Amino acid sequence: MSTELGETPPRVVLYTKPGCHLCDDARAVVEAVCAELHERYDEIDITTSEDLMRDYGEQIPVTLVDGGQHDFWRVDPDRLRRALS
Repeated sequence: MSTELGETPPRVVLYTKPGCHLCDDARAVVEAVCAELHERYDEIDITTSEDLMRDYGEQIPVTLVDGGQHDFWRVDPDRLRRALS
């Protein structure tokens, strides 16, 4: 799947919300692993959507890899590396 500009979308999506300390921890892991593996990621604030709040409000942070839910609450760096390999 490609974006309108022909770029491949990021393989990792991190759902977060403001003021979430677990989100801060997850972001640090995702940033480090993605930088190491030269992958991009998107971060989406679930408070911008009622649907996202309903779907992920009790699980954040939620990490998706290649469109499927990978982790929630905590991100294990080794598990994320394996999923991206």
